[in-house]
Amino acid sequence: MGATNRPEILDPALMRPGRFDRKVVVDRPDLKGREKILNVHTRGVTLAPDVDLGALAARTPGFVGADLANLVNEAALGAARGNKNAVEMADFDEAIDRVVGGLERRSRLISPREKEIVAHHEAGHAIVAELRPHADRVHKISIIPRGVAALGYTEQQPTEDRYLLTRADLLDRLDVLLGGRVAEEIVFGDVSTGAANDLQRATDIARHMVAQYSMSDKLGLATFEEPRQAFLAAGAPAPREYSDATAEAIDLEITAILDAAHRRVSETLTGHRATLEALAKLLMDKEVVTADSLRALLGGS
Repeated sequence: MGATNRPEILDPALMRPGRFDRKVVVDRPDLKGREKILNVHTRGVTLAPDVDLGALAARTPGFVGADLANLVNEAALGAARGNKNAVEMADFDEAIDRVVGGLERRSRLISPREKEIVAHHEAGHAIVAELRPHADRVHKISIIPRGVAALGYTEQQPTEDRYLLTRADLLDRLDVLLGGRVAEEIVFGDVSTGAANDLQRATDIARHMVAQYSMSDKLGLATFEEPRQAFLAAGAPAPREYSDATAEAIDLEITAILDAAHRRVSETLTGHRATLEALAKLLMDKEVVTADSLRALLGGS
């Protein structure tokens, strides 16, 4: 018996009949599974009437059992620090933020200029997410620093577990990722380093669309895997199985996808400039803005 998180790199000889020939996949729990796991871990915890484990399960896609156990523990500790008799939904909200984003760091002093940039950056993400039909809905926007590097974040809540993504889904995700960078461009005429992770994730999505998912009309139905390190081989990775001309075409398609997303987001945020400014101002005043406040601003624009 053996276990691995990387079955794709195993030597095929290990998987022959008589060896490790039977595979049992233990995947991450789905929505119902997460709710059942939360029920188990909250048995010994006094919960307030407002706690909805189904809603918590919906807000924690990708969490495994250990993550959910940690979530319950963090919520219980938060309630204890507040001298509460029961764990409330607000304690779970804070626990999710802590598990996903890290500890609040209100002691981290950032300049008014940086706070203004972060507020507009997160407002850009939130507005684009709320206006894209295939994007996950916004749950909360915050400019409270968390963890090591996060100066703010926009929390989105999936409406359901997703196992397949369409081209439209991926394009909307690209738009949301670029929302912060484009908001900085529009408002300040300049950009910051705050979008580095967003740009890396957007580039990865665009590359997968072209090279793995065959979502490029110019390159057709072929897929182009990245070169991999040969099994038990030292030195350079195996050479790629496509030409330099194809590699150049892949790069051009990735650039075209990102440029098209940039144009779409620029058009969206320019058309909602007043809402962008209003949401950023609200963030600078309150630091945390709920989805209801965001939708009220959009409804009035």
